Amino acid sequence: MADESAVLDLNQLRRSCSSCALSELCLPAGIGGDDLEKLDMTIRDKRMLDRGGALYRDGDPFHALYVVRSGSLKTFVQDDTGAVQILGFHLPGDIVGFDALATDRHVSQAEALERSSICELPYERLQQVTSEVPALHRQLMRVVSREVVEEHRHTVVMGRQQAQEQLAIFLKSLSDRYQRLQRDGSMLTLSMSRYDIANYLGLVVETVSRLFSRMEEMGVLEVNRKAVRIRRPDLLAGLCRGSVAAAKHREAN
Repeated sequence: MADESAVLDLNQLRRSCSSCALSELCLPAGIGGDDLEKLDMTIRDKRMLDRGGALYRDGDPFHALYVVRSGSLKTFVQDDTGAVQILGFHLPGDIVGFDALATDRHVSQAEALERSSICELPYERLQQVTSEVPALHRQLMRVVSREVVEEHRHTVVMGRQQAQEQLAIFLKSLSDRYQRLQRDGSMLTLSMSRYDIANYLGLVVETVSRLFSRMEEMGVLEVNRKAVRIRRPDLLAGLCRGSVAAAKHREAN
């Protein structure tokens, strides 16, 4: 008969990892308790960050990767004049810290957009575990690949000529990420400011505010400060493609 406390511990581990990027490995793959225990032992601690709290800064030495357990982060670079460029927004299950792999020092910064819980994966210990659990190594490579795809998508978005398309693609991408987390993809909570969104998209904040208002007038969105409901996913998809209807609306305004 199985040890009851061991079963409870395993169940707790599964619950704690349910929204993690590694859950594709740990939960559906159904790896054994020993491998789950190895993964659990790799996690040094679960850090709490208040809004605006720094996870790491530019120039900090590299020693770990970090998984967003709850809340959200933004990553960004800042030049000598203080000018900031947002690199990305990270939701539960996302892994950050890859920027330091090449130089052993972080070349960007990560900051909490809201109160957030972070799992720390010390890199040396993680390397040891991935050598013992090949499936975990494959999962990490998938995560890295996803980061590359996201960067490519952002490059495509930045290349769009119409600001409306840029914002529509951003919201559609966020909705898709919500659905991967088994959340309602039509109900978004924007933990990032309008300024951060504008910075990320290469726009000015006045343009972003105007576009939210325009999309609300078109019946695409319902906006209540940080809460955004996608009323017409079909119209949002059309705006992402720069549809004829959207073009006509732009001309009318």
